[in-house]
Amino acid sequence: MTGASTHRAGQQAALLAEWVEVRRQINALEARAAALLGDRLALMDADVAETPLHRNAIERSMVAEYTAAGRMAKGSVEHAFADARSLRESFAAVRESFQAGAITASHVREILSAASPVQQAISDGDIQPHLFGLYEAAAVEFAEAEAPARTRAHVRELAAVLAPRTVVERHADALTEQCVTVRPVTDELSLLSALMPTHRAQAILDRLTAMARAQKQQDREPTLPMDEQFEAEADRSVEVITGDGTFTVDPFAWNGPLEDDPADTPDAVHAYLEMMDRAIDRGPVPIILPTDTRRIDQIRTEILTDLLLSGNPGEVLGDGAENITAHIQVTVAATTLSGADDNPAQLDGTGTLHPDTARTLAGTATSWTRLFLDPDGMVTATDTYQPTAGMKRFLQARDQHCRFPGCRMPVHRTQLDHTHDWAQGGQTTLDNLAHLCLTHHALKHPSIPDQHRWTARQLPDWTLQWTSPNDTLHHDRPPRRVMFVPSEPEPAPFDWNAPIHGDPAF
Repeated sequence: MTGASTHRAGQQAALLAEWVEVRRQINALEARAAALLGDRLALMDADVAETPLHRNAIERSMVAEYTAAGRMAKGSVEHAFADARSLRESFAAVRESFQAGAITASHVREILSAASPVQQAISDGDIQPHLFGLYEAAAVEFAEAEAPARTRAHVRELAAVLAPRTVVERHADALTEQCVTVRPVTDELSLLSALMPTHRAQAILDRLTAMARAQKQQDREPTLPMDEQFEAEADRSVEVITGDGTFTVDPFAWNGPLEDDPADTPDAVHAYLEMMDRAIDRGPVPIILPTDTRRIDQIRTEILTDLLLSGNPGEVLGDGAENITAHIQVTVAATTLSGADDNPAQLDGTGTLHPDTARTLAGTATSWTRLFLDPDGMVTATDTYQPTAGMKRFLQARDQHCRFPGCRMPVHRTQLDHTHDWAQGGQTTLDNLAHLCLTHHALKHPSIPDQHRWTARQLPDWTLQWTSPNDTLHHDRPPRRVMFVPSEPEPAPFDWNAPIHGDPAF
């Protein structure tokens, strides 16, 4: 090895060592963050002890505050608090390894999640309490040497060995946890997830795979039934030679008098029998279908779409758009709808939509609302303004989703809320209404004690200014439509007939 290569090898080793150390520090900081959440939980418990009837409101308020401040999803914050409580109260060995940076937050999540059967078995008296320490020690030892994915499988097997009956019971209880969720991945694609028993999931995948493979194998020369072959043969004229000369007869198109039976005409009978003989002699007629060049995953997905939206897979697999009856809100420019341009439409609350898809959905739409936008892309009015229904349409187009900071609950799953409470003199006007989901609507309900209640006010630009129980301000601005506007005035058209003074500069 040369000196230069030895030097590079030393640099690579140093960078690796430094990277590992930085990762250890990150893990330790993650542990510190979890400890801070644990301290906050202790304060929440003290508040609950003083007013136990408002436990849910106090917890919702705390989660909302960290969601807004951390710009995180509500579910992520709830999981973080749950893990922080477990680390604080039960998992001392895991906490120490985490604080030392020896394991990551992903390792911690797997260990804590898989421990539930062991903790339940101890609580039910099925196993001895000291086995929890055995589980924790074995889990930490494995996690410090392996990746989170391997740790997941190992700790689940470990829990099944220590608490087999509880694991079996949890398999039965898991049926109540089934759910279907959708998570946007890009503007064009979303992840449809179904939480269900593993055997059913595997069976669904197997059936979809079998159907997709059958779709790809449809180039194996299927044949027409014999009666369809006769009809195809009948489409051809038949030349019949008689004593009177050669003429053409279609045995299935009788042009003679209605009272005459074509079977009584010798020429027609002869033509029909000749056609039958030719069809039988030729045998089955092969139909060559083009080979399906789509990937198996694409076919599987389209079959699943067709099954769910249509009930049965169609003869020609499509995207099922014509069968969509769910509620979605699409905003599309009139120029795009008419085909004058191919600008993307918007699937409100989610992202952009392909113009062809928007046009397809528009063809089946049962109601329309025209929107007027200002130069900045803000919705200012609709053409069907009414004191009730028109205002709702306007606010749906303006808000698109829940107006609490960071919440993406679609507008059709929220409710309109008076920012300034109606009971306290608030008016039903556009600048005093906003959509909130049930969770965040409850945060400002008058029944919540003052020390745990959030307040909100609507600014002139429709921004909602939220004030948390500890007087921290959080702002949520109404989402704007994406538009490209000139930053400078458009120059006047060039006058080609005006005299030119001096040489033009190119």
